[in-house]
Amino acid sequence: MAEKTTSSGLSADERAAVKERAKELRAQEKAGKSREAGTKAVLDAIAALGDDDKALAEGLHRIVSDVAPDLVPKTYYGMPGYANADGRIVVFLQPAGKFKTRYSTVGFEGPAHLDDGDMWATAFALLALTPITEKKLTELVKAAVS
Repeated sequence: MAEKTTSSGLSADERAAVKERAKELRAQEKAGKSREAGTKAVLDAIAALGDDDKALAEGLHRIVSDVAPDLVPKTYYGMPGYANADGRIVVFLQPAGKFKTRYSTVGFEGPAHLDDGDMWATAFALLALTPITEKKLTELVKAAVS
């Protein structure tokens, strides 16, 4: 059954995400490019997740911290994200619980260097962090920042 939409055509979840993003942008503007403020915001966002999503977010945080330490943690529509020196999100985790989907998604935005010819993936469904998925995520994050 389709979720009810507001008069502007957004669902209640989408409307909440837009409000959360506006709040984030105000907080990020106050904090500037503070790595500490961004890290705290991301860790707070991770702590608020359900157990399955939390394990995935903690794993992504560890991977990004290890292989792309120049990326700055910052929330992105309330989700854990990591930005380049220009403040643009490179990679983020969309938790399954946030939009009540059956899998979480690791997404890559425009600054990510994943180009592969005329077509390439920018989002990957993630159910569990296993040695295989962890290796693939590590390779993707490395490629994204190279």
